[in-house]
Amino acid sequence: MSKKPIYILAIESSCDDTSAAILKNNTVLSNVVANQEIHQKYGGVVPELASRAHQQNIVPVVQQALEQANIDKTELNAIAFTRGPGLMGSLLVGTSFATSFAMALNIPLIDVNHMQGHILAHFIKQRNANKITPSFPFICLTISGGHTQLIKVSSYFEFEILGETIDDAAGEAFDKSAKTLGLAYPGGPLMDKFAKNGNPKKYPFPIPKTKNDLDFSFSGFKTAVMRFVQKNTAENPNFISENLADICASIQNGIVTILMKKIFKAVKQTGITQIAIAGGVSANSEIRKRLKQTEKDFGWQTFIPPFEYTTDNAAMIGITAYLKFIHNKTNTTNTLATARLKVNE
Repeated sequence: MSKKPIYILAIESSCDDTSAAILKNNTVLSNVVANQEIHQKYGGVVPELASRAHQQNIVPVVQQALEQANIDKTELNAIAFTRGPGLMGSLLVGTSFATSFAMALNIPLIDVNHMQGHILAHFIKQRNANKITPSFPFICLTISGGHTQLIKVSSYFEFEILGETIDDAAGEAFDKSAKTLGLAYPGGPLMDKFAKNGNPKKYPFPIPKTKNDLDFSFSGFKTAVMRFVQKNTAENPNFISENLADICASIQNGIVTILMKKIFKAVKQTGITQIAIAGGVSANSEIRKRLKQTEKDFGWQTFIPPFEYTTDNAAMIGITAYLKFIHNKTNTTNTLATARLKVNE
């Protein structure tokens, strides 16, 4: 007799995207994301506006997720939510909704660490695809607007931070550099687009040093970009428009080079050659290309997530919750949102 499938509703509201997903075991049936375009005119996420938008979006997003999955709420086996890290106001909306919904349905409530979700998104089963998943241990580089970390993943529930940013994240370096160039928010994808037609070696930028070989630093890099742009636009007001592709390619090359150097050091220190990337910046075409090249050059095995699972989404929360569910880790006693939460907490 076959086991009954496990249906999980997952909710993600850590920053400015409201998302709900339905998973049937480890397969995604729906993954609905409501973006908040209101932040574009401010050049970044405004926390108060984000939490208000979550309140408006969460009910219709959950409804759409259920409808697209073609299941009724009474069929759910558990509800999962992002407990942290993230913006406190945003987290509270998702936490409160998930807690109330689980109580009303009298089903388990599963809290999920947002950063673990990014990593474990690699274990989502792709329908109609023979996707290979990482085996343990593997190294995951998590790169986003708020985080840049090298994580040794020894099991679904064992995470060791090998290195992390001591100041700014890689995603912020992309977005702030793009803002310096006058590009719209979020600037990372636009920089990636323009970089495709540019010379990545045209303008070299410094590679910051850190005490711990596996830590990252992007504050000095951002400053170097800002001063470079200021100096050249003072000499030629049309410098950016005349050289945009080369500037974007050079900045992108600088950031990706920093990331790749740290990955190489982590491989050398640990001997682990299974490498995964996760988080919003893992959608960047250059980091994907450079990482895939290591398979040919060094025989590494690399894991790159589908685009829909790179940015904040509820599917990654759902797969983490499913893994917790089948390993009997559903006793959520702490439903308090936590703005600061390490990947191994």
